[in-house]
Amino acid sequence: MKFSGKRYLDYASFIKLTFGERVQKISLDIGFSCPNRDGSKGFGGCTYCNNNTFNPDYCEPQKGIKQQLEEGISRFSAKYKSQKYLAYFQAYTNTYSDFESLKRMYDEALSVPNVIGLVIGTRPDCIEDEIIDYLSLLSKKHFISLEFGVESTLNRTLKKVNRCHSYDDTIAAFEKCKNRGFHLGAHLIIGLPGETKEDLLNHAIEVSKLPIDTLKLHHLQIVKQSIMASQYKRNPENFDLFTSESYINFIIEFVALLRPDLVIERFISQAPFDLLIAPNWNGLKNFEIVSKIDKQMELENTWQGKNHQPS
Repeated sequence: MKFSGKRYLDYASFIKLTFGERVQKISLDIGFSCPNRDGSKGFGGCTYCNNNTFNPDYCEPQKGIKQQLEEGISRFSAKYKSQKYLAYFQAYTNTYSDFESLKRMYDEALSVPNVIGLVIGTRPDCIEDEIIDYLSLLSKKHFISLEFGVESTLNRTLKKVNRCHSYDDTIAAFEKCKNRGFHLGAHLIIGLPGETKEDLLNHAIEVSKLPIDTLKLHHLQIVKQSIMASQYKRNPENFDLFTSESYINFIIEFVALLRPDLVIERFISQAPFDLLIAPNWNGLKNFEIVSKIDKQMELENTWQGKNHQPS
């Protein structure tokens, strides 16, 4: 697969080559919970979590799937008249319900005009065979992507941030889902407390062993109304937060260790300014960070997979 002139496989090129046209994700909030919030496995949720950091304002569970999609589409269609859409089940754990309820929700999203597929964010410990079978069936006619929040490959970190699942659960979930006709994605948070640079670089080696198609990255951010906000206030010395410069330099090393056929969906995601406590990157936008990464990779003559060692 031939991508753009970038030194890594970028998601925008992947979308263009897959669909031949512009495709936009429309975020949905259906009011799901998580097993580490409702007492099934734990309480309080992940220590870093405040879902308001990435939900657009049209994402309100009481509106329903169709209305949220139509409002999202109306915003994007004003700028781009001819494009298709992916319904992005984003907030919390979007396979954490009974099968019939999930089936109705996915079917409703796919019934909206110009919605050509689903992107479903979930946890590795919340995927049942029945759901996998149905997503496999849907993938025969639609683009289906299932994204797992991996966050870290270290069990000690997962325990510290109250994920309430292990990395073994992550490996098992991907094994169950591979070769079923839909795309698999992973999400990592770079810089969780207690992880050394060696630990962080090793994440690239470990996730490259997973049967994933896409990878999302972002640096740790301390946001308001999260447990970590209180932890940071009490003991800021326990957090080694990235500056924009140190993150760019780290990402360049990280990407060189990644499997060369892995599509990088994003390097960066920034919390709304009114919710962000730290780190402060002086208003740098996501595209500016990506541009700096691109330029630095050229200067250092490095590329995705340069230092990858096949397992």
